[in-house]
Amino acid sequence: MTNNLDTLATALYAVTDDLLKQSPQLAPWRPAAGISPQLSDAELVTLAVLQALLGFTSEARWVRHARAHLRHLFPYLPQQSGYNKRLRAARGLIRHCARALAASTSLWTDDVWIVHSTPVECARSRETVKRSDLAGWAEYGYRASHTRYFWGLRLHLVCTLHGLPVGYALAGAKADERQVLLAILGQGDLPPRPGQVIIGDKGYYGRDFEAALAGEQVTLLRPARKGEPEPAGRQYFKPLRQVIESVNDTLKGQLDLERHGGRTVDGVTVRVLQRILALTAAIWHNDATGQPVMRSLTGYDH
Repeated sequence: MTNNLDTLATALYAVTDDLLKQSPQLAPWRPAAGISPQLSDAELVTLAVLQALLGFTSEARWVRHARAHLRHLFPYLPQQSGYNKRLRAARGLIRHCARALAASTSLWTDDVWIVHSTPVECARSRETVKRSDLAGWAEYGYRASHTRYFWGLRLHLVCTLHGLPVGYALAGAKADERQVLLAILGQGDLPPRPGQVIIGDKGYYGRDFEAALAGEQVTLLRPARKGEPEPAGRQYFKPLRQVIESVNDTLKGQLDLERHGGRTVDGVTVRVLQRILALTAAIWHNDATGQPVMRSLTGYDH
C-alpha cells in the first residue's frame, strides 16, 4: 500500500462502512420513513477528513473543490448547507471513528502518554463575544506563548509520543486542566492501564490530584515547581516538550485548528473532532503502510 490521498480515502471509507454495518446505531438519527441520503455516512466521514487534510476551512470552497476534483471518489456531493447539516449531526460517529482507528494502531498500547492543552480561539471583537452562542462555555483565558488573552476554549489532549490522540476534551479557557485530565481518564472508553506513565507540564500538580492518579496506578511525571526537588528523568522533559509543541503545530499549522470557523457549540465541537479524526486517520494509515514518520501529513496534503 502507498500513502497518498486516494488510498487513505478508500481505506477510511471501507473501515467506516464496516463499522456502521456492525454497529448501525452509531449512524446519525434520521426518520424511518423518507428518502435515503445519496451521500452515505461513511462517505461523509471520509469527505470530512479529506477537507481537513487538504486545508479547506471554508465549507463552500471545499464543496466546490470536491465537485471539481474528487468526483472519482464521491459520485454525489451535497450543497454546502446540506454538508454542514450532515456534518454537525455526525459528531458522535466522527468521535467513535477516531477512537476505533486509534485503537487499531500499534501505538495504542504505548505505556507513555503526554497531556497538554492548547487554546481554541472563538472570537476577538467584544461585539462578537457579546452575541456569540458560545457564551457560557467559551471564556477569557491567557495565552502564555503569545503573552495575550483570548476568548474561547481549550483543547485538552492526551496523546502518545508519536502524537496519536487517545483522549481529548474541549473545556472553557479557565477550566482546571487537572480536573479535565481526571475527567478524560474517567471516561469508560479510556481506562488508564496499570503502570501507565503520563507526562505533563508544571500545571499538573497537587497532592489530591496526584493521589487520584496513583489510585488508578498511573505515574505522573512533570517538571519541578519552585521549591520542589528536581524529579528523576528531568533531562527528558525538554525534548518531550518539543513533542508537545510539534503535535500542536500539526493541529494548528497543518490542520488549521485555529481557523475552525465554528460559531455554535455543535459547530465548534464537530470541527475540532474533524481535525482530531484527520490526524488520527493519517497516523493510522502511516502505521498500516509502514511509513517512517507516523505523524507526517505530506502524502495527503495535495
